[in-house]
Amino acid sequence: MQVGSRRRVAVVTGTRAEWGLLRPVVSAMAERSDLAVGVLAVGWHRVSGTVAEARGQVEASGAAWWGEVEMQRAGEVGRWHDAAALGRGVAGLSERLSGLAEAGGLDWVVVLGDRIEALAGALAGSVGGVRVAHLHGGDRAEGVADEAMRHAVSKLAHLHLPATAGSAERLRRMGEADDAVVVVGSPAIDGLDEVEAEDGGPGLIVLRHPVGATDEQERVWMEATLSAARSGAGKLGLAWAVLGPNGDPGRAGIVSAIEAAGVEPIDHLPRERWLAWLKGARVIVGNSSAGLIEASALGTACVNLGQRQSGREQAGNAVDCRDPQVTAIEIAIEAALRLDLSATEHPYGDGRAGLNAAHALATIELDRVPIRKRNAY
Repeated sequence: MQVGSRRRVAVVTGTRAEWGLLRPVVSAMAERSDLAVGVLAVGWHRVSGTVAEARGQVEASGAAWWGEVEMQRAGEVGRWHDAAALGRGVAGLSERLSGLAEAGGLDWVVVLGDRIEALAGALAGSVGGVRVAHLHGGDRAEGVADEAMRHAVSKLAHLHLPATAGSAERLRRMGEADDAVVVVGSPAIDGLDEVEAEDGGPGLIVLRHPVGATDEQERVWMEATLSAARSGAGKLGLAWAVLGPNGDPGRAGIVSAIEAAGVEPIDHLPRERWLAWLKGARVIVGNSSAGLIEASALGTACVNLGQRQSGREQAGNAVDCRDPQVTAIEIAIEAALRLDLSATEHPYGDGRAGLNAAHALATIELDRVPIRKRNAY
């Protein structure tokens, strides 16, 4: 692109949760005169029905809506279905991104995290010859296959925008060039200083996602979680709520446990209300990254269950529980509620990740991040 022209940026979003993190980044880019940003919705957005909400927020920010690409399909859950969805995503995004490049040029493809939607965007962009910028690379968290996919995205990416200094150091140790690593913080922290707790919200929140186990294993683990949460909330006189799991393999087992417990799950909360609930809650019980990132900044205790977030940097708000038994989870809830959260510090930045990322994408010298990559060691 010519000096002084606007760099064109395509942002790929796949889920409601990840869009909540990308939203401040897109808004910050849309406010700059040297960037032209558009958003492509793929993956779980289409299945879960959050496309319209995301589109409205994109257009309200001043960014462009560049359409949808099919990946996952309703009723098709499992690792082989995910593999097929990844192929559809790469093919569909390649078609859309090549059209954008031909129509007006394309400088960046931006992805976040470790899901197949991010991997599809990184593959399409990198193989297609467009620089890829990756947010939240270098983290550690096992998930289903998250660790492998996150690091695969990092090796495809040209610019790294990690959330913490620790993640930045892991990227450098993976052979990524120092010039291509810019610590921006986690966009999950952006705007949290303005969040107010919702009056009458739940005191205990359950949010447990699948870890790629069998439906039966996921069901048994969720049954124990719900039993412990019901008991803990009852002893303390707290209202409690259960949020629905994401669409990863094993979802059916978690959903069946929720139905058997006679609990009405909440499948989607707008991020603003979700954060108001999280701030007002005494504890979140489950295995979402929100328990370790957003909750740490909001001053909410967390019971971090199982291995899904294993390796992720933690603040002092979390109690780990690896034993999927009712008694062990009850003990962990009691321990979390005894934590002193008055001086909790977290490593995820100062709430300016969106601004920092937008600045890097607009101003970094492109010859610092060549499309032809070479291992730095």
